[in-house]
Amino acid sequence: MEKLTSPDPATHDVDRLAELFPAAVTEVADASGRPARVVDFDLLRRHLGDRVAEGAPERYQLDWPGKRRAQRAAREPAAGALRPMREQSEDFDGTRNLLIEGDNLDVLKLLQESFLGRIKVIYIDPPYNTGNDFLYDDDFSQSKARYLTGSGQVDASGMPLVANPEWAGRFHSNWLSMMYPRLALARNLMTDDGVIFISIDDHEVDNLRKICTEIFGERNFVAQIIWQKVYAPKNTARWFSEDHDYILVFARNRDRWQPRPLARTAEMEARYRNPDADPRGPWKPENMSARNRYDAGVYPITTPSGRLIEGPPRGSYWRISRQRFDELNADNRIWWGSGGDNAPAVKRFLSEVSAGRTPQTLWFYGEVGHTQDAKRSLLRYVPFEHTANVLNSVKPVELLQRVLQLAGRPDDGDIVLDFFGGSATTAHAVLAQNRADGGNRRFISVQIPEPLPIAEKGLASIFEIGLTRVRNVAAELRASGVSGDLGFRVLRLDSPNLADVPGDLPQSELGSLVDRVKPDRTGEDLLFQALLDSGLDPGLPITVADGLYVAGADDLVACFAETITEDVIRSIAARRPSRVVFRDSGFTDDAARINADRIFAALSPSTDVKVL
Repeated sequence: MEKLTSPDPATHDVDRLAELFPAAVTEVADASGRPARVVDFDLLRRHLGDRVAEGAPERYQLDWPGKRRAQRAAREPAAGALRPMREQSEDFDGTRNLLIEGDNLDVLKLLQESFLGRIKVIYIDPPYNTGNDFLYDDDFSQSKARYLTGSGQVDASGMPLVANPEWAGRFHSNWLSMMYPRLALARNLMTDDGVIFISIDDHEVDNLRKICTEIFGERNFVAQIIWQKVYAPKNTARWFSEDHDYILVFARNRDRWQPRPLARTAEMEARYRNPDADPRGPWKPENMSARNRYDAGVYPITTPSGRLIEGPPRGSYWRISRQRFDELNADNRIWWGSGGDNAPAVKRFLSEVSAGRTPQTLWFYGEVGHTQDAKRSLLRYVPFEHTANVLNSVKPVELLQRVLQLAGRPDDGDIVLDFFGGSATTAHAVLAQNRADGGNRRFISVQIPEPLPIAEKGLASIFEIGLTRVRNVAAELRASGVSGDLGFRVLRLDSPNLADVPGDLPQSELGSLVDRVKPDRTGEDLLFQALLDSGLDPGLPITVADGLYVAGADDLVACFAETITEDVIRSIAARRPSRVVFRDSGFTDDAARINADRIFAALSPSTDVKVL
């Protein structure tokens, strides 16, 4: 019976290297004397030969003061636990949707094991760089003095080394350092056919694209979409009215993902008519000539009225050969005009064209909404007392629905992640799009507990704005007869559930720490830690009976009783669960713990048994 421990994010990187270069991965004894897998870089260098850039004085890359620390931050283990908030949730035991309150860097780390390679769609609207410090005050963010020293603009004593130091560069560096580890962790979570959409403005679009190219790979860049975000120009602008934002699109593997076609618009379908009552239905004429050279596309044509057309227009060619033309004409697929005297056009029938349209990189507000639409939608579902608290950066629900329409099939059970959740527009869009197309997508929305500019009754933070919004959207859908998963499970990032063991504690006092569970933590808190540490989905259905927590179809059974009897152990083993977690202090002594191992070995040998 082993202790349940949180996974180390670097373990996955070592596993991937082992698949490519098995000889470069070996084992050494860690600090406690147990074997640990490590990478032998000397062997790895020999495998790669002269393909190693280490030590090269110049190379093509984006660099900034603090980059290496930002890269390390993605590999450091998370410190904390996700605690369930049952009272704030809707349909807690049955829903698979998650609203998580906490800093997204730690949350993304805690989700790594459970959602590795499972997220199909990510949309984020990160804070834009406005030349100020960021709320995401990671410990690798830099002061002005630290930035100027790290960038070589001042010496250790603070004296300038260059004229006119670039103070604003610190904000670029801090922004990049904030974004880099989060994007690196997000990539780990994506399915092989997954995709990420990122909203951004002109100030950081260039830098964002560069770090995404580094993290996702240049070949996995898909598009840089322009979204028309306002419906009227800003006449107060000093230079130009900024009427657009960008949405960067990167695939996890571009060979495995492509956008789904959009539904044809009514305007597109109106172009198809049927003036000759063709039984095959509406059609539209297509020009039969083109400028591309086609040697078989030069021949005379006689119209039904008897007029001779000596050939295609000067400088062009008929798109089809004479043989193909005669076949189409015999099948009444050539239109000569109502009088039979026009130049020929090929009839393209609506029933024979693709049911959808290819998405474009220019998105007009008439189709996907603008910022005023976004604010009106937020005000509809959140009763603000102070309009100053209405977010200026909120995105329209229609914009996020367009992302969902393109990203995947509605009925594949896609998981949609937004780790800059804000007012929960993405969660709202998932519920709305599921209603529109009968989909079964689920959402995970993460938002830091950012306070509001002005105190509101019943709304302590931006997270609570999103919580209120999703609750009211779900209530409206439910009242209109919509079924499906309209609930959400609220989780909150908190300190670890287990107290630290001081490294210098005398042996005589170790007995006092048999139970390391903090006194304010419940069995449900421990259950969610067990789910995440075991790599299980914290959205699994949960049942509680006879002091046992059961997640999924016996994917995990947990017993956190203060006293664990042999009868309880045998009843759990009889279920043959995949995993079992006990509270370590529930065993009276080592003999009781060993006896539990023996019972499972006899009754359910495939069960993974651990203790907290």
